[in-house]
Amino acid sequence: MNDHIQPDGSAEHEHDHGALGDAEFAEFMELAAEEGFDLEDVEGAIEAAGHGPLPVLAVVGRPNVGKSTLVNRIIGRREAVVEDKPGVTRDRVTYEAEWAGRRFKVVDTGGWEQDVLGIDASVAAQAEYAIEAADAVVFVVDAKVGATDTDEAVVRLLRKAGKPVVLCANKVDGPSGEADASYLWSLGLGEPHPVSALHGRGTGDMLDQVLEALPEAPAQTFGTAVGGPRRIALIGRPNVGKSSLLNKVAGEERVVVNEIAGTTRDPVDELIELGGKTWKFVDTAGIRKRVHLQQGADYYASLRTAAAVEKAEVAVVLLDASDSISVQDQRIVTMAVEAGRALVLAFNKWDTLDEERRYYLEREIETELGQVAWAPRVNVSARTGRHMEKLVPAIETALAGWETRVPTGRLNAFLGELVAAHPHPVRGGKQPRILFGTQAGTRPPRFVLFASGFIEAGYRRFIERRLREEFGFEGTPLHLSVRVREKRGKKK
Repeated sequence: MNDHIQPDGSAEHEHDHGALGDAEFAEFMELAAEEGFDLEDVEGAIEAAGHGPLPVLAVVGRPNVGKSTLVNRIIGRREAVVEDKPGVTRDRVTYEAEWAGRRFKVVDTGGWEQDVLGIDASVAAQAEYAIEAADAVVFVVDAKVGATDTDEAVVRLLRKAGKPVVLCANKVDGPSGEADASYLWSLGLGEPHPVSALHGRGTGDMLDQVLEALPEAPAQTFGTAVGGPRRIALIGRPNVGKSSLLNKVAGEERVVVNEIAGTTRDPVDELIELGGKTWKFVDTAGIRKRVHLQQGADYYASLRTAAAVEKAEVAVVLLDASDSISVQDQRIVTMAVEAGRALVLAFNKWDTLDEERRYYLEREIETELGQVAWAPRVNVSARTGRHMEKLVPAIETALAGWETRVPTGRLNAFLGELVAAHPHPVRGGKQPRILFGTQAGTRPPRFVLFASGFIEAGYRRFIERRLREEFGFEGTPLHLSVRVREKRGKKK
């Protein structure tokens, strides 16, 4: 909430109402007051849920400089794996953090790994794909060791990327180490911030600088598409036919196709006419199982895939219908859901299935992919082109669900009927109730529910299921946050 001083000296409040117009917002706040909620708390909950994607901070640097320790310090808990040897962090891991009242995402990345690509290419891949989807970067350097040739290589990449950089001189445990940190001015990235990620020394000052580098979370726009063609990421494990599918929908050989898994390394953006519209397809490298040290190329390919998902609006997950649904497949689906993207499941190689395999596949889908039963599904053959015409309607359905907006009045009428017919179970002699709610954002739909007490996870899932039954939301994840009314006796 921002205050603007008027000519008469009074302060005018500028509200970020999210989905609510002024009249609806006033009515909603009146309802909140009647139920005993703190109005600033209510407005803060709506504003927080209504923002677009949070800004992203990437933490980069060579191995064993303390990146994961710093990430743990920033997020305030020991979650990133820390071990006193290089190369522990392999997968790109995202956490949500808050500093001085501002929320942002922190991406913990692995340092370079010695592999078949050679050291320079490894450094380039790691730094480049870590910062590609970031709004700002914390570059961690070991102040005790000083700037190495590897650090210099990362600096060149950071300059090329043009993203704001905060230089963290880590392992400065006391005043005597600050002289070591001052030598890092030579990197040409501005002031080195002396920090001890292990003990917390200096991290507050560094985070103040991070907030200056990060943009504010963008305001929510309801149901309005970003300009240009809609963006679709084709994702899936290696050799399920992503490149073949792209070539088939494009009607020509745009992408190298080879029976050797992992041919695609870089995401290839293609503008393709399909179903009377132009779409931007991104053919991404397949995501493998746990990547070992010698498989650096595949590790970096998975980083690029994650970056492609971040940029997309719809994730089309391609699965091999002739093969069992694997943990990899489930992990890829989860990646798309956690990124908040619209989702379509495409089962490729359908033309090779006999009746028995189809029967068992249906059972597998029920058990292994039950958590995304809301996603549109198409059965296709990239080789023969079978059912390709069903892909566009499925994508459009998912986008429509992703952008669906439920008016507050209709939502609260629905919630009232739901709570009356199916009240929350009594726990500890108390029965919490959903009092009212609002949709604070779309793309994906985000709801804030206000309750009289803690709402159990099982009841939240029940509400989500009924929301889908009532309003559709096909092809999109839903985000539900619950704000509990504080006990009135605690207020002064």
